[in-house]
Amino acid sequence: MSETRHEFNEALLSGYLDGELTQGDEQRVRVHLEGCADCGSVINELRRLREATMNTEFQVPEDTQWDETPRGALSRLLHNFGWLIAGLWVLGIAAYLVWQVATDSESVQFEGMLGFGIILAFGLIIASAFVDRLKTRKNDPYRKVLK
Repeated sequence: MSETRHEFNEALLSGYLDGELTQGDEQRVRVHLEGCADCGSVINELRRLREATMNTEFQVPEDTQWDETPRGALSRLLHNFGWLIAGLWVLGIAAYLVWQVATDSESVQFEGMLGFGIILAFGLIIASAFVDRLKTRKNDPYRKVLK
């Protein structure tokens, strides 16, 4: 069906099937379908697709199948080490702040420690995700799909 010959596209015909058109548009489509075999076949195909979609059963995987832990040993190591660094960093910052308040001293090293710890920790966590993506890339069935 070419859009230059017809005023109707699949979105309009689909809206007709779903009962989402205004009364005027619905009447225009109905009258057009009476005399147009091309649009009639398109609407029949859309109707078959709609019925097939509605009759399709989808099984939701168990929660245990949604495992989001890192897949490989290197990825797990980077991931766990990143979270360990992040935890130690938070504890170190807290201890440093307590010490700084107790001694009432000002230090410029605090900002450097703050920045280095956060960059290192989250860099390792991101690296673990990157390693996982690289390992699954060769088996990814959607890698050749273009947008």
